[in-house]
Amino acid sequence: MKDARPSLTAAWVAAARTFGMLLPEELELARDPYGAAFAKIRLPARLAGSRIGHALALRPGLGTWVLYMQIRTRVLDDHVRAFIAAHPRGQIVLLGAGYDCRAIRLDELAGVPVFEIDHPATQQRKQRVLGRLSVTSPAHYVAWDFEKPMSELVGAMGEAGFDRNAPSLTIWEGVTMYLSEGAIDASLRAVHAWCAPGSQLAMTYYERTRIEQPSPMMRLVRTVVRAGGEPFVWGWQAEELSPYLAARGFAVRENRSLDDAARDHWPPEVAAIVQARGSRYCLAEPS
Repeated sequence: MKDARPSLTAAWVAAARTFGMLLPEELELARDPYGAAFAKIRLPARLAGSRIGHALALRPGLGTWVLYMQIRTRVLDDHVRAFIAAHPRGQIVLLGAGYDCRAIRLDELAGVPVFEIDHPATQQRKQRVLGRLSVTSPAHYVAWDFEKPMSELVGAMGEAGFDRNAPSLTIWEGVTMYLSEGAIDASLRAVHAWCAPGSQLAMTYYERTRIEQPSPMMRLVRTVVRAGGEPFVWGWQAEELSPYLAARGFAVRENRSLDDAARDHWPPEVAAIVQARGSRYCLAEPS
């Protein structure tokens, strides 16, 4: 992300979440009525429930992006729900939160402390947009310049009210592909430092081949994000992730393709539109 400018990719992701409302109701996995405002798009609300909207959301191209974001969001939403059910006094940390609105849209998070960590420019725009929507988020905002040493983030979390003695679920969604190896390492060590017993880390990542040998759709996405100052940088192969995280104090409990997750939720012909080859999610715990 370019200095002093809100994240462009965060706006695109937020909009893609809202485009999910174009899907037939039985296929919609995660509803975010706020996301389109961050990209200044009104189309989803206008076409929701229409035949045209259904057709657009189920057509390769736009539908690929919409369905991909639906399954990525749903997988992590389910981890949030499971974590809070197991730890009613737990906390949620959104590392690189962007325009994530889980603190508002998930009923399960009512009364649960949610800490959103991101660049000041992105956070400021998020609060302005929510203000224009007359929506107040209960999240605790932790503005953070990721050029600073990540070891200092633990102290900033405490100042925002984070309880290091309570279990936490850290969501690291759609971030790792933009970071250098040094930033990945420092971030994982910071997360480990704030993890009390019972804590978890849920993250998404690209396999390295998805970046190095992209599909035609992925080449287009890569060009767009690079032009926005947020190029794809990092990926693991699936078999590399467990030893990498183990060296940083985490044990992998789940490591799955988003294509597999799509087949869990949708008929084969719908799941096939996702085309998430090499896009995965992982659930890990401090070891």
